[in-house]
Amino acid sequence: MTVDEDADGPRVLVAPDKFKGSLTAAEAARAIADGVRAALPGSRVIELPVADGGEGTVDAVVAAGGTRHVVAVTGPTGAPVDAAWAALGEVAVVELAAADGLQLLRPTRTTALTAGSSGTGEVVRAALDAGFRRIVIGLGGSSGTDGGTGLLTSLGARFLDADGRPVPPGGGSLRRIAEVDLDALDPRLAEADVVVCCDVEVPLTGERGAAALFGPQKGAAREDVAELDAGLAHLAEVLHAVTGRDAAAVAWGGAAGGVSGGLYAALGARFTPGADYVVTLLGLDDRLAEADLVVVGEGRMDRTSLTGKAPVEVVRRAVAAGVAAVAVVGALALTEDEVAAAGLRAVRSAVDEAGSAAEALTRPEHWVRAAAETVARTAVENELVVIEEPR
Repeated sequence: MTVDEDADGPRVLVAPDKFKGSLTAAEAARAIADGVRAALPGSRVIELPVADGGEGTVDAVVAAGGTRHVVAVTGPTGAPVDAAWAALGEVAVVELAAADGLQLLRPTRTTALTAGSSGTGEVVRAALDAGFRRIVIGLGGSSGTDGGTGLLTSLGARFLDADGRPVPPGGGSLRRIAEVDLDALDPRLAEADVVVCCDVEVPLTGERGAAALFGPQKGAAREDVAELDAGLAHLAEVLHAVTGRDAAAVAWGGAAGGVSGGLYAALGARFTPGADYVVTLLGLDDRLAEADLVVVGEGRMDRTSLTGKAPVEVVRRAVAAGVAAVAVVGALALTEDEVAAAGLRAVRSAVDEAGSAAEALTRPEHWVRAAAETVARTAVENELVVIEEPR
């Protein structure tokens, strides 16, 4: 988190999420902050990058004062990868995408059936080794649909076939599970509070379930989706028989290819909306208490932004705190009425500044900075923030 300690003008909280494909949340915060300073000389700008539990969550926690740790783990295809996790106070924050994310492979029909989550389990184990017992797992951006079996295997669970052999990694093997053995789970998990967070609620199975909704983007063909869905249903049954917890009965059991459901059934993990949990962890409410204006941001603001995304959660809290909120976005796909209903007083996009999406992507920091300068001037013109004239 960056703060202009010496400035004595309006207090502006800059709290963007990432601009996917062009700027990290921290880079976006810097660009927006520069635009605000240009429009509001002397303003006291506080940069607080945010996230919703998916990709970029670890970076946001580190930017807020957390400590970054990096560990070598098994990636989704079995190849080694370096995955970062963060510690903030007594909380360890693990990002599934860092160890098992879709960006770590080229999606094919093969990877759709074989990609696993074991690397995330290895990161969780590293956090346990470091002494943490409050572990938050952000679930966005997964590459597989294994129901968390890889993660749980890394923590000591065994998923065996009819011959007593471990089933291979990936969702394509789930229907072969004949026995679940949780007796060798890491004993430290018994005293740990494991929280899974994500920006969407997805059931484990069915036409709106994990395989149906997200399998195709992970490389699955139609018949693969059916196989993965049946595998997740079978996994829920065998875990329910062992623990009494039914992954298929919770509304959020399908997040991250069923990892959330698997962790609930095997460990009793709790689910929380990602944006709400993460911005609380980052200390957003304390920062809002000091702010005269809030500037949020993301790459594309559309109707999906209104359902659990971090920028709109920041706006919701800003409105509740009586602080005006404006937005800088890469592209805007909301009507004026939808913008107003979200609580935003003004929005400016990089595309509007640049004249085209193609140009906006060539120099994203430049155009985001320009959009921030424009929206900050709009805030002054609309008296959302007051600039005192020098005496």
